[in-house]
Amino acid sequence: MSDARLLALSPLDGRYAAKVDALRPIFSEYGLIRARVKVEVEWLIALAEEPAIAELPPFPTAATSRLRTLAEGFSPQDAARVKEIERTTNHDVKAVEYFIKERLRDDAELAPALEFVHFACTSEDINNLSYALMLEQARAAVLVPALDGIVATLRGMAHAHAAQPMLSRTHGQTASPTTLGKELANVVARLERQRAQILAVELTGKINGAVGNYNAHVAAYPEVDWPAFARRFVERLGLVFNPYTTQIEPHDTVAELGDAVRRANTILIDFCRDVWGYISLGYFRQKLKEGEVGSSTMPHKVNPIDFENAEGNLGVANALFEHFGAKLPISRWQRDLTDSTVLRALGTAFGHTLVALDSLDRGLGKLTVAPERLAEDLDAAWEVLAEAVQTVMRRHGLPNPYEQLKALTRGQGITEAAMREFIASLELPADAKQRLLAMTPASYTGLAERLAREI
Repeated sequence: MSDARLLALSPLDGRYAAKVDALRPIFSEYGLIRARVKVEVEWLIALAEEPAIAELPPFPTAATSRLRTLAEGFSPQDAARVKEIERTTNHDVKAVEYFIKERLRDDAELAPALEFVHFACTSEDINNLSYALMLEQARAAVLVPALDGIVATLRGMAHAHAAQPMLSRTHGQTASPTTLGKELANVVARLERQRAQILAVELTGKINGAVGNYNAHVAAYPEVDWPAFARRFVERLGLVFNPYTTQIEPHDTVAELGDAVRRANTILIDFCRDVWGYISLGYFRQKLKEGEVGSSTMPHKVNPIDFENAEGNLGVANALFEHFGAKLPISRWQRDLTDSTVLRALGTAFGHTLVALDSLDRGLGKLTVAPERLAEDLDAAWEVLAEAVQTVMRRHGLPNPYEQLKALTRGQGITEAAMREFIASLELPADAKQRLLAMTPASYTGLAERLAREI
């Protein structure tokens, strides 16, 4: 490990650095500056395409291509130059403007357009669009594919273990059996719903000036329909236009996206805790890895560390997502700067989520099912058939079925013999009695297998 990683303040840039490489080009300082350059360049091109702006004629095709190459080929070295300029301006977005002007100054076809770089814009015009583009890239290229990988693994496990009986535990007590596959199918269904909601969040943007009224735009070119122009521009970036803002885009959709990811993360925390418990019960074994140590003092230990790591990182991510939802939609009057530093933590929340998904994927890959342990628990829980017996008794009009089974089973273990003796004593039709006598805890799983295979 390099000195830089050993000295990193954040584990995302130290211990977990390799796990979040996919996010680094998006949410790093370089990624933010690169997004700003893209927005500035596209704004300049859009202005040049507007016939009413006579002082800025359309660029030749080659010049437009050179402009876009400036954004598409933006390098860490270019970002370093922007930061060098910022040391003088003490303003990050103004530094981007000066950088672009510096690059265009010696271009005969583009130099006349220098003063239209950042034309009529406030910094937030550039920033809100940049962050929206960053979030869209992170969502589509990194987060959703990683989540899809987990869902695909869980679906495969649900199908593979669709028929594997398992004792349920409601309130921590023995309850009607299910199958391992059905319990995994439940998680798949929940995650798929949140995945759809993550993708459904519309990332909005605005480019309407210092307080959202196009004041400077109209002062310079009153003949242009600036709201229509702004809408076309924002939509051309692949975002949804927000026509009503103050100086800042209110970040409502950033909060919505964070809330949607947080809900998916919460489902995964729930799942991690359940798997942790099933490993403790012996329902799952974990594959051993050569040379790996479970405890510094207890040699026998094989700890569920991947699920614990995932749970911890999901919790850190959710603490940030919760803060985004509570803070980002709030800004004093037309603008305060409290959102600026908070937005820079977006990558941290996504980073801890990605680390968690990686740990969860690794943990799932280590699991093997222990059917003999599952069967052992089922065979020791004949009391769970009380539900089936009293429900059949209800159908056939026997007196006080619930109360009879409650007296027989509540708070006490019931043996196979005791349950069968009770069933044999019931005045039930022969076919109904035979079905109950043939039933075991392992066979009393309802439609669990079918439901697991249909996910």
